[in-house]
Amino acid sequence: MEQLTSHLADLGGRPYFLWSDELTVHEFRDRLASPDEQERLHWLTVLLREARDRDVWTFVTPARVAAALPLIASKLGRRRSFWEYLIAGWRCDGLLPR
Repeated sequence: MEQLTSHLADLGGRPYFLWSDELTVHEFRDRLASPDEQERLHWLTVLLREARDRDVWTFVTPARVAAALPLIASKLGRRRSFWEYLIAGWRCDGLLPR
């Protein structure tokens, strides 16, 4: 098993937030871009639930998070309220469409 890293620019590294999955940054990016919507949503859920919020933006845009949030909010556990608050605030401030 490859050692976890917080150096997310290293495409061959294993992201620290994928502690239960043996994927490289490159493989994780591929899964986030999968043509299968359920697979994309699964990996986005893992990202939002496990990664530090500032690292999320290395992989996805705020608009993508906002669009997917209604579909995955129930799977975010303790992080759900954080993401709902953040996206609602950005919508209120006009940074994301309502």
